[in-house]
Amino acid sequence: EAEPVRDAVIVPGRGVRGRFLGNDVWLGSHRFLEEQGCEPPEVHDALIELAASGNTVVVVGEADHVCGLIALRDVPRDGAQDVVQRLKTLGIRRIVMLTGDNRPTAEAIAKVLAIGDVRAELLPPDKVAVVEGLARTGAPVAMVGDGVNDAPAMARADLGIAMGAAGSDAAIETADIALMSDDLSRIPWLVSHSRRTVSVIRQNIGFSLLVKATFVLLAFAGRATLWSAIAADIGASLLVVFNGLRLLNAGRQDDAR
Repeated sequence: EAEPVRDAVIVPGRGVRGRFLGNDVWLGSHRFLEEQGCEPPEVHDALIELAASGNTVVVVGEADHVCGLIALRDVPRDGAQDVVQRLKTLGIRRIVMLTGDNRPTAEAIAKVLAIGDVRAELLPPDKVAVVEGLARTGAPVAMVGDGVNDAPAMARADLGIAMGAAGSDAAIETADIALMSDDLSRIPWLVSHSRRTVSVIRQNIGFSLLVKATFVLLAFAGRATLWSAIAADIGASLLVVFNGLRLLNAGRQDDAR
């Protein structure tokens, strides 16, 4: 059984530190390695080569030397390409990919997903800056994330959406909406359902105001009675409730698809 790491501390956007078998150890990105000041030329060349081939490289080191490299290759989640296409079909004008991964890896994933705007090698403050820049265009900005590094940008966005099952506590607490699964298809569903909800709210408000205005005019004309006003008010309330219940049926139809 492996010895547990002691005193582990997360360094946001860079990696993690701790003590293992009495030694100070760390694990993180190429940028984190550069900050340690212990990057031999051969390690630098290996990192550049692995990153150029589309890998995300995690460096493992101690206080004064590099212990090893772990190369990871990201692949899009199942259905991610379809989700991006559905969002575009729904009229989402701009989709931006924000990631802390190296640029070659990010561009390879973005190409598969048909995302044209990629921002790579970002620290948490960099993601916040990107969101602020998008917000200055005047359009509402939604940020989807699941990690500690995403939480500040989600807080800055007009709408923060956290992937509930795999999301960190920080991301879930920061988000305006937490999806209770990691099914990416729930994001287009959320957009569609939100639009349906707004439409139903407008219908209900408009219908209620119309009924009220009608009985105000009938009252001035001397044609309205107390009982007809009560009946109309109760009937309007029931119609508003039943109209709102249509959203439940719409949700079931989406799930069936």
